[in-house]
Amino acid sequence: MDKDKEMHQSKDSHIIPVTSIASGKGREAAPDVYYYTDQIVNVIFVGLPGSASWVLIDAGMPGSGKNIIKAAEERFGKGSHPEAIILTHGHFDHVGAIVHLLETWGDISVYAHPEEFPFLTGKKAYPKPDPFVEGGGLIAKSSFIYPHEPIDITPVLLPLPHGGTVPRLLGWRWLHTPGHSPGHISLFRESDRCLIAGDAFVTVKQSSLYKVIVQKEEVQGPPRYLTTDWVAAGESVRMLNSLKPACAVTGHGMHMEGKALAEGLERLAADFDTIAKPEYGKYVDDSE
Repeated sequence: MDKDKEMHQSKDSHIIPVTSIASGKGREAAPDVYYYTDQIVNVIFVGLPGSASWVLIDAGMPGSGKNIIKAAEERFGKGSHPEAIILTHGHFDHVGAIVHLLETWGDISVYAHPEEFPFLTGKKAYPKPDPFVEGGGLIAKSSFIYPHEPIDITPVLLPLPHGGTVPRLLGWRWLHTPGHSPGHISLFRESDRCLIAGDAFVTVKQSSLYKVIVQKEEVQGPPRYLTTDWVAAGESVRMLNSLKPACAVTGHGMHMEGKALAEGLERLAADFDTIAKPEYGKYVDDSE
């Protein structure tokens, strides 16, 4: 790692004017799995309340750093900071505050899949969102304002270990779940079948602004306007369904568990092309 290199957010980073009734609130999905909703995206803290040993999963929307730090201190104590940060992927709403967090917390390693590295080291921009994707709704239509340029956190960025182990998270394993982005990952704990899915699937219908605002729970495919490989996305959903998770925390929406999760994920896996894949869009033909 080049410790002397300066880190920066994307050149087009800016506040996005969208929120939900869940914003600013935190909820437990398990005794040591807590998610805080920042506008419309979830930031996940893995660790028992008050513990000095915890890990942050993803880093929220642009401008959310102070709120994430406040939520962390309310959960773990004043001055607390994570032992590591794990990124499910590098889209703007999952890394929007990461430089602010790293500058505040100091020398903390950030782990991601190597296929996300170009977008996390300033080398390559993500494909632009597709505002006109079929079934994208108002969230998609406003996606032309979303940041897509890369961030650069080279000094602290490390690849996730081979074999699926997760740094600082005993009992968890990471799974490569591409489709929404090339190096997208999810995390799974066998002992209680808890799944952190990122945006491999979500639990709110992103195409409906109303459902995003009120956070209506339902298993849905990855956000249409930013998913670039629909074949891989379907395969990832089917693989996650095969795990039969008892609980799932996703990047967008409330956590789900039990029968509602099982039936919803089974339905999505079986009928992915009908339920999730748009009929047309910039990236639909590219992924066939």
